[in-house]
Amino acid sequence: MIRTLLDYYCFPDALFGGLSPVADLASGANGFFQFGEKNICYGRNRTGVSIDVAGSGQFDASKDVRIDGQAIRLPFDFTDVIENLRRERYRRNMSLGKQAFSAGKSVRKLYYMVREWLPVPVRRQLQQVYLRDWKQLPFPSWPVDFTVDNLHQELLRLLMAASGTNKVPFIWFWPDGSSSCLIMTHDVETAAGRDFTPQLIDLDASREMTASYEVVPEERYEVPDEYVRKIRESGCEFNVHDLRHDGQLYQNRETFLQRAKKINEYITKFGARGFRAGVMYRNLDWYDAYEFSYDMSVPNVAHLEPQRGGCCTVMPYFVDKILELPLTTTQDYSLFYILNDHSIDLWKKQLSLIRQRNGLMSFISHPDYLINKRNRRVYEALLDYLQPMIARENVWATLPGNVDRWWRARNQMKVVPSGDGWEIVGPEKERARLAYAVLDGEHVRYEIAGAVKENVQR
Repeated sequence: MIRTLLDYYCFPDALFGGLSPVADLASGANGFFQFGEKNICYGRNRTGVSIDVAGSGQFDASKDVRIDGQAIRLPFDFTDVIENLRRERYRRNMSLGKQAFSAGKSVRKLYYMVREWLPVPVRRQLQQVYLRDWKQLPFPSWPVDFTVDNLHQELLRLLMAASGTNKVPFIWFWPDGSSSCLIMTHDVETAAGRDFTPQLIDLDASREMTASYEVVPEERYEVPDEYVRKIRESGCEFNVHDLRHDGQLYQNRETFLQRAKKINEYITKFGARGFRAGVMYRNLDWYDAYEFSYDMSVPNVAHLEPQRGGCCTVMPYFVDKILELPLTTTQDYSLFYILNDHSIDLWKKQLSLIRQRNGLMSFISHPDYLINKRNRRVYEALLDYLQPMIARENVWATLPGNVDRWWRARNQMKVVPSGDGWEIVGPEKERARLAYAVLDGEHVRYEIAGAVKENVQR
């Protein structure tokens, strides 16, 4: 059985009686193709590939799926496609023009050289110009992309249909039967944001919210021990935010390794477990140098980020030993200063879509920008919207570190036969819930054993 499918669902290994998906590939280059009407993939495909996203619809791999004895023969390697999406390797073949990563490094270096001398309005105008084509980007899908989640669900559907299985037990995604998960994170950009942190902690607490604070350890501002202590005493998390937040972390491998070593030292010094890179810059193929437990640097859809791309999933996933908690909603900075939007309408739309898929709702808001009273009123409106939603829909609102612990425990659990049914064994099994993927015509829906069905995906 394909490991990534087992990791995603945590269903019994031998459930399908030996029926397993296998890749039946022809030689050739990586490119774009589709699996079904809307699922854009990137990798090798026997059916054929396009060099750009626009041509992916010419090659529908779902038409070349074959069942041969005990195998479902796919014209592509499922694991490779999932990794290419999660690690954003498809960006190598995307026509990004001025946004190409290789060109972006030189532009980025020049920008950060002059940044501190540029007035804030000028900086924001340059960013708006740089990102002005965001609506024209064809992939990932705005405002939330579910391609990775769709692919897992579609492969499970194929297995169920081919084996005559109508109901598959698996370990539900979230503890205690929660319908979905929500985390709030605050990136501290400046000394002013650091000094506003106590007020933001109180504001969150007034709506029963706790958050993770990502703090820049070098150059930008001092990080007193008392500041770290107050964050933790409030029930919040303290994490590391880049090294210097100067856009240079991934400039080249040598620089990265030097900085990664220092980041690891700060992780140890502060007793932190999580990390986020400045400006969401990232290169997941270099994460082997890091020693933190979880990362929060990859957007689901990066249309409004300087580094375009996106991991195309609303679920946590492992990058080797590190757990990635993707950003699945628009940053407050992008909302206020790129889109010039001071409503919570976009956030509400993204939240609705993510909840329909029982996914992770993750936010970045900055104390630096919430000092502004107009911005803060928008954030307060968001909190006022979230508080009843969390209670009404049984959402697990928690800290990123708790999601990391849960996802690691879930990854070690198993579903095993028990009498005429199934049970979950492994760490934290008391919080785990048995769920079922149910074949419903051409679709798969989820049910939590003994749960109200309205809280899970239809």
